[in-house]
Amino acid sequence: MLNVPTLWTAFVVNFLALGLIWAYVMRSYPNLESARYWTASAFMCAPAALFALARFYFGSYVPLLSAASLMTFAICLNAMGVERFYGRKASWRLSGLVVFLTCTSIAFFLYAYDNAPLRILCYSIGQAVPMAMITRLVLDPRKGPINPGARLAGVLSILIIAVFAVRTIGAFVGADFNFSHSSSGQAAAVLLLIFLSMSLNFGLLLMAVDRLRNEVADLALLDDLTGVANRRHLMQRLAEECARAERSGRPFALLVIDLDGFKLINDNHGHAAGDACLQHFTLMAQTRLRPGDMLARTGGDEFCILLPSSSLREGAMIARRILQVCRDDAEACAGADVPIEVSIGVAEWTREVGAFPDRVMARADQALYAAKRDGKNGFAVYQGERDAPALAPDQIEAIAMHHSRQDAAAE
Repeated sequence: MLNVPTLWTAFVVNFLALGLIWAYVMRSYPNLESARYWTASAFMCAPAALFALARFYFGSYVPLLSAASLMTFAICLNAMGVERFYGRKASWRLSGLVVFLTCTSIAFFLYAYDNAPLRILCYSIGQAVPMAMITRLVLDPRKGPINPGARLAGVLSILIIAVFAVRTIGAFVGADFNFSHSSSGQAAAVLLLIFLSMSLNFGLLLMAVDRLRNEVADLALLDDLTGVANRRHLMQRLAEECARAERSGRPFALLVIDLDGFKLINDNHGHAAGDACLQHFTLMAQTRLRPGDMLARTGGDEFCILLPSSSLREGAMIARRILQVCRDDAEACAGADVPIEVSIGVAEWTREVGAFPDRVMARADQALYAAKRDGKNGFAVYQGERDAPALAPDQIEAIAMHHSRQDAAAE
């Protein structure tokens, strides 16, 4: 049967290998800040196990005390990594307090009042506190759906706490669970803790992989230049809105926007200036949108705005706001500044559109072409064969002016 020194040696080797894995993850994904804590935790466990191993060959209690302190700090680093993973501030003060109290209490029951069960109790509490923090964070349903890696980490944290609880109870009833002794009970405890600790780190690794995969998926739905949604993301949302509108009967509006004379901007000022204009328009348009509205760049100088649960008139209002902010910005241009002019087509989902997003997109395109025919730097609404009378330009202007006054009063 394996003895305790052999198991502590295996512990050192395993956590050195685990530290190298986390170091590679940390280097490859520098934005994953939690990987720094998990790397430090893994490398901290290795010298802690070496000190525990040294206890078998030296009579002093110093290696035992050092091992307990380092191992507690390693678990605290693990917990801090989980805190950073979920966007919380790492609890350095709490971790320092846990390590200090654990080290001090173990030292007291080593030198002032020699009592092995109480030492085991103090050590177990020091390990259980950060483990409980990990459990609470990874299994918190308020953060949204719990991914498989977080669920695994939570279950393993609970099992590790249970092992320390059983070890503490066993120590008080006379079982030999002292880490400085080489007994079958101690060998079983160390072997189980090695397995659970390694598995816990693999749970954390799965959490990191899931996070990175989601970030890649998000990037696939964003435009590289402007940071807003791309065409793929827009079409997904359009399909969802069409399905929702077909169920509820509540329409939505779509704006198709084209930057007027964008080719001349590129030809006369260069592509860098063109890119700057696209980015600047994105920022201006976003200031005139409501929560829940979606701005997307569909290609080149073309943009779309999806307005959930909005009518044609509300779409016309948003178009008027965007035109106004572009005109105000153009009037303020001076020197080498490039004024931005846009044409906008506005369309509304109707029963005839059904669950086909390309139909509402085609209607908005037709309105855009009408706006360009009317002289550009303006907007038009799609009416088609609707039974309701067309929305006259003066009506649109009156609605827009009314809401502009409301915005000014609110500001």
